[in-house]
Amino acid sequence: MSDHTTEPPASGWTTVELPGMPAVGALYRRALAGALPGAGGRRAAQPPTVRLTVSGVPVDRDHLADYDRVCGFRLTDRLPATYPHVLGFPLALRLMTAPEFPVPLTGVVHVANRITVHRPIHSGETLDFSVYAEKLRPHDRGRQLDVVLVGSVAGEEVWRGVSTYLGRERHSGGGERRDRSASPPVPAASATWRLSPAVGTDYARVSGDHNPIHTSRLGARLFGFPRPIAHGMWSKARCLAALENRLPDACTVEVAFKLPVPLPSAVDFSLLPDGGFALHDSNGRPHLAGLVR
Repeated sequence: MSDHTTEPPASGWTTVELPGMPAVGALYRRALAGALPGAGGRRAAQPPTVRLTVSGVPVDRDHLADYDRVCGFRLTDRLPATYPHVLGFPLALRLMTAPEFPVPLTGVVHVANRITVHRPIHSGETLDFSVYAEKLRPHDRGRQLDVVLVGSVAGEEVWRGVSTYLGRERHSGGGERRDRSASPPVPAASATWRLSPAVGTDYARVSGDHNPIHTSRLGARLFGFPRPIAHGMWSKARCLAALENRLPDACTVEVAFKLPVPLPSAVDFSLLPDGGFALHDSNGRPHLAGLVR
């Protein structure tokens, strides 16, 4: 993951302000229609030079409480670091389902996420969101790029999320490669969490991310998984809930998503002495590696 993200250059970029958050159902239907044989076409060589914005997004306290319960956070009026990602997700989905987006949404893999919280955000505040894509680059399994979601209050940036997505392609070469070096020693488990299939359906309900690989055995099998897998952002949120009393008011939390978390399963959470944290399965295989800065 890159350590720095800049605003898109003003020259050549178009800002499109939407009247409200898009409906995710229609966006998923658009993505599925685009995946039908003959419906696609050659993908763009660069990310779209557009920034989408939505102003005046309120926090629904009942929805916030539901999200807190699903992810394991305490019920407070302070937004968890991962919650603005959920608030702004429909805007990011609108960008990612545009015909000119270079990576098709169906089959895309969320490989990393970095969130920066500049100050505490409270449920009584109204947020403005903007989203754009940048840094399309080759990978040994396809192409990946960053989708940058920014949350502001009264013109001040208070939150920023950078999600790195990989679009898998059959014939690709060069570019960034997976780390195939020897795995580090498995850290001692601080806790073991037993996850039911409801983790996928409950998080889909509160996040709006209804990708069938998380909610349906059939949907998961269509994409090569024997059973549904947990959302990566649920895994990150659950880890931050375990760290809730340790997080400073302003921080950056970055994670790399490793092996999928099958549902149901048991996972071991480990707190590391350097500010890091991790999720592993019972055999020590990594699901997630994270760091708080």
